[in-house]
Amino acid sequence: MSDRVKEFREQRDRLNEAILARDNLNIKRFFGLDSAVYRDGALDSRTKEMLGLVASLVLRCDDCITYHVIQAKEQKVTDEEFDEIIAVGLVVGGSITIPHIRRATQLWQELAD
Repeated sequence: MSDRVKEFREQRDRLNEAILARDNLNIKRFFGLDSAVYRDGALDSRTKEMLGLVASLVLRCDDCITYHVIQAKEQKVTDEEFDEIIAVGLVVGGSITIPHIRRATQLWQELAD
């Protein structure tokens, strides 16, 4: 695991714990829904991660992109599938997504090493 991924996960976990420790029921419900929606259902979790990556690219959320790139790699998404995910995100999101695609691709390459 790269230092970048380790640092991202540690910060995400630490901040999520801080948020959930505030004991707000609505926030806890939303976090629970976020976890539940990516579980296997009519669509498998792998497909849902690919959809999450496309949505994150279109929304231009670098934290979300980082999270879903890591998840996609862990779900054994292939390089060819990753390229198609990126292509869909680009077509839907337009040229403004290019800087985010660059960073996603950089992380994808780091995870391959």
